[in-house]
Amino acid sequence: DGMNILFIVVDDLRPVLGCYGDKLVKSPNIDQLASQSIVFSNAYAQQALCAPSRVSFLTGRRPDTTRLYDFYSYWRAHAGNYSTMPQYFKENGYVTLSVGKVFHPGVSSNHSDDYPYSWSIPPFHPSTEKYENDKTCRGKDGKLYANLVCPVDVTEMPKGTLPDIQSTEEAIRLLNAMKAKKQKFFLAVGYHKPHIPLRYPQEFLKLYPLENIPLAPDPWVPEKLPSVAYNPWTDIRRRDDVEALNVSFPYGPLPEEFQRRIRQSYYAAVSYVDVQVGLLLSALDNVGLSNNTMVVFTADHGWSLGEHGEWAKYSNFDVATRVPLMFYVPGMTTSSVSQGMRVFPYLDPFSHTVGSVPQGKFPVKKAVELVSLFPTLAELAGLRVPPVCPKPSFHVALCTEGTSIVRYFNAPEEKVQEGREGCGDTARCFNEEPAALSQYPRPADTPQWNSDKPRLKDIRIMGYSMRTIDYRYTVWVQFNPKNFSANFEDVHAGELYLMETDPNQDYNIYNNTSYGWFFKKILG
Repeated sequence: DGMNILFIVVDDLRPVLGCYGDKLVKSPNIDQLASQSIVFSNAYAQQALCAPSRVSFLTGRRPDTTRLYDFYSYWRAHAGNYSTMPQYFKENGYVTLSVGKVFHPGVSSNHSDDYPYSWSIPPFHPSTEKYENDKTCRGKDGKLYANLVCPVDVTEMPKGTLPDIQSTEEAIRLLNAMKAKKQKFFLAVGYHKPHIPLRYPQEFLKLYPLENIPLAPDPWVPEKLPSVAYNPWTDIRRRDDVEALNVSFPYGPLPEEFQRRIRQSYYAAVSYVDVQVGLLLSALDNVGLSNNTMVVFTADHGWSLGEHGEWAKYSNFDVATRVPLMFYVPGMTTSSVSQGMRVFPYLDPFSHTVGSVPQGKFPVKKAVELVSLFPTLAELAGLRVPPVCPKPSFHVALCTEGTSIVRYFNAPEEKVQEGREGCGDTARCFNEEPAALSQYPRPADTPQWNSDKPRLKDIRIMGYSMRTIDYRYTVWVQFNPKNFSANFEDVHAGELYLMETDPNQDYNIYNNTSYGWFFKKILG
């Protein structure tokens, strides 16, 4: 009578994972999950900010429909009484459970993580969450600071633990309870790291000697980047260790050694999360539920690690919008698992050799969006897929603006790639491809102290971005926050990057007249 669902969402995780071809990271447990999953290599969030992204994929609606671009409104009161993905499963006989950061806590989920609409019991938050931004990072002088880079001795932390460790323990407890009650469940587990501060058990630094850490391949601000597109990473500047560097606003680069330390700590935090995921999946084996539980693994958005001279998220670049996305569906992505067979034995990253985990299934390269998660999971679970939303859909409680991507699960990649060889820079490359849409608001044309996270009332410009396999195209247009309207006649700036020749999106050719055919095609 239907499969259980384990939905894992990681905060600020870009696809720096072995299964995505990263040669440096040690992520054996996530890679092992990928080896049993359908893996999407071009999955994108709808806005590179926690609350808007999470509300978007949990309701299946885009930010322009949830009307949430910041943290300060609850969609049911502010936009429309939209059903959520967990609510839909709850209404269809599932026990729905939330552990850690699933909805963004606070106003944007009604200070309740949308309980009782979305969840069968009140969501669990780790008791140590409240210390996240406290002075818990020991400096070289022995004093405690609120640093960005924050490897710690866990025994010295408040209550002797960290939030993600507590979340794993609670999720495992719930798996055991569900097994005992024989209840069908939708369990969402949200991990905090590698969100800043980069606070993780210090032993994970051993995995990443600083001399092995490269800088970003393009650590400069691109020459033709419109100033409206740049995010000045203000939340990072406020951390004690960054503030002490006195970096000039907005474009001043961080010292190279410190850039390496941020990147090192980001990787260390990813390996720390990999351990949590490994413990959780191993527990799924232990309770004998790997054969009838599908596992979805993703993130709310990515995070810049010095590319384009930027840090954090808050932009429309791939580094901020692209996320890992994989689906393990017993009997579909793997042959049926016999009772008692271990699918996810725990792998220790400290004793693990890179490359020893079997590679994921040939990744699906089609561009897909997180807004498609709701209909996809409904279809995989055998539930009626919610209808596609009409325009506008503020009055419709149950519909989605994404479409199910189950159709890509069995499509051989050769068919998808057919007819794309040797097309060069011609319009033939741009045929009927699926596109992923993202957006980001700005308060002004030039970087301000509130450029990264403008409040709704301060938004003046919206950057709408379209990503296909071949290009990323963005227009920054006038936006009225009073009536939520974008004026596409009033274009402040544009960006166009062709992936084949510019995979890092460094050379904006928006004003290059030789690409006129492209704009005719796209605007036609």
